[in-house]
Amino acid sequence: MHRTKTAALGAAMLLAACSGATRIDETPPLDQTLPFASGDQKLPSDSEWALVYSQDFSTEASIADYAFTQPARWTWNGEDGRGSLELLGASDYKPPFRSPTSIALVPGLLVADFDLEVELLQTGRNYGHRDMCLFFGFVTPAKYDYVHLATTPDEHAHNIFRVDGAPRAKLAEVGAQGIDWGENEWHRVRIERRTQAGTIRVFWDGAAEPILEAVDKGFEWGRLGFGSFDDSGRVAGVRVWAPESRAVEEAQPF
Repeated sequence: MHRTKTAALGAAMLLAACSGATRIDETPPLDQTLPFASGDQKLPSDSEWALVYSQDFSTEASIADYAFTQPARWTWNGEDGRGSLELLGASDYKPPFRSPTSIALVPGLLVADFDLEVELLQTGRNYGHRDMCLFFGFVTPAKYDYVHLATTPDEHAHNIFRVDGAPRAKLAEVGAQGIDWGENEWHRVRIERRTQAGTIRVFWDGAAEPILEAVDKGFEWGRLGFGSFDDSGRVAGVRVWAPESRAVEEAQPF
């Protein structure tokens, strides 16, 4: 059932009180921006829709309501005065099909169309599949889509993937190049999803053109999340804009 504006505002207040997150059902001022972790760049509030979720991970309590595949592999990090959700390394979680093992799902939020902006810091060793993942359309551990951002593209890396009752399958052609995570470098990632057109576009560090894109009408409503196939990293400055949002019925699906 769709939430009314009053119910949504009540849910937002409760969520904020419990976890430090903010749920908003009115368009924020244009100057509501977040300092970029590695410098003075900004995350632009340029979506056509209202801001429905934001999380700066300013306190340890801000990660309490996230759903994790293996909670012991996740922690809060407040280094350098910058709060973040940190993945410590590969999880022992065994998914039903070949797919990422480390997943942290945003609490209390279902979306279909959305714009997501987040800052990511990869902290693992440098190799071809050095990755971090962004999850969306998450329905169950056997049914969701995700973006895999890695150094070297191939059939199993640096693409948009779907898990649908089978091992993950890529939704786009293998590209010519991946991304450079660097060392101790924060990067800004934006995902734009439009379910009617079936488009999924992924942008890197504010570039005008997407680094990954696919057209595929798959799952509509689902949860959002962050993680990795088997690496480590940090997540900060989460912003989600959407024309509509719903409440999560099953808080802990794993």
